[in-house]
Amino acid sequence: MSEVVQLLQKLIRLDTTNPPGNETIAAEVLRDYLEAAGVECDLHARVPERANLVARIRGRGDGPSLALLSHTDVVLADAREWEREPFGGELVGGEVWGRGALDMKGEVAASAVALATLAREGWQGSGDLIFVAAADEEVGDGFGLHWLVEAHPDAVRCDFSVNEGAGDRVELGGKVLYLCATAEKMSSPFLLRVHGRSGHASMPSIADNALVKAAPLVARLGELTVEPQLIPEVEGFLAALLGWVPPAADALAAACAIAPLAGELIEPLLGLTASPTKAHASDKRNVIPALCEITVDVRLLPGQTPADAEATLRAWLDPGDYELVNTEAQGGTRSAIGGPLWDAVQSFVEAEEPGAVAAPICVAGFTDSHWVREAFGTVAYGFFPARALDSETAARLIHSANERVPVTDLELGVRFLRHAAQTVCA
Repeated sequence: MSEVVQLLQKLIRLDTTNPPGNETIAAEVLRDYLEAAGVECDLHARVPERANLVARIRGRGDGPSLALLSHTDVVLADAREWEREPFGGELVGGEVWGRGALDMKGEVAASAVALATLAREGWQGSGDLIFVAAADEEVGDGFGLHWLVEAHPDAVRCDFSVNEGAGDRVELGGKVLYLCATAEKMSSPFLLRVHGRSGHASMPSIADNALVKAAPLVARLGELTVEPQLIPEVEGFLAALLGWVPPAADALAAACAIAPLAGELIEPLLGLTASPTKAHASDKRNVIPALCEITVDVRLLPGQTPADAEATLRAWLDPGDYELVNTEAQGGTRSAIGGPLWDAVQSFVEAEEPGAVAAPICVAGFTDSHWVREAFGTVAYGFFPARALDSETAARLIHSANERVPVTDLELGVRFLRHAAQTVCA
């Protein structure tokens, strides 16, 4: 059994469901494993039970540093929905089963094995090679990478970083692309507050029902369309796929003409999106609500602001008896396409599968990468290559039942992370 499989099984068997997290148990397993290989390790914790591991192979000091970013917390798993024990870490048919196999203890294990094997070989780069196994990515309550960049910036400062977010192998129109996430959209949710007048539900005509008034606004938001625009990441994807870049108005049709999946990949990247997801009105069945609050999940392109989103939403909804309140703004960062880390991704893809190419993409959601981009100007990519498990199947398994990862993809990931270290920190 390979080293990365054994380590992943150990990690899956540790229940680090967030909340409450309890990531220290995973950080300690990783520390023991890495220190046995001669890797320098430190645990940093805001509270004792939620430790972050930072491991390091120190470089000579005359070149760039590279951080392998990851997180050890996982989402809830209901055993009743699974065919196997979600925290069993079973190896079945060449796949490791369990919560976190894909998101993202598989990459955690591969990163640790990449560091351990390089350390045993006596490898040293020009700059530091850093491995961060952070807590609290799934909830983001300030125990993980966000806290690290503020409380221990020197521990996680880096010139380049590799994280989750992409790496999928896709075949589109006879071309093989490996997607590399160089940017991410901003999560910028809004509250749509619709006002009315309360009253007894038995006499609806004397009240002004805010819930009823909200209904057409929710329906209208569900039909939102925006003028398409091409961001650099979509231009790079289309250039890799088509060999040319169509105008923004024709981009979706051109991608769909190659393959439906190509259209699905770029459609949410052509502008902001807005999805009503939660509603709250009266707390009592017999009281007509004077206020209805609709949570709208809004995702912005890199460079767009919450103010831009508010203007777009107001123009779409027209004036009315409502408020729009932005409640959060996270992510929305990008890194340049090109340079040492891009070259490492591209050269790895070409060596592993001649004829395949790396293609940039923007993550429709967001990852922890934005913390290091914002704090240090880090060039941060999301790339953990996968070719045995197709991207559509993987998308259905992440945060769902029967999550599992092929052993061959784990080993492919170890090879890439070693290659990235040896190339970027050469």
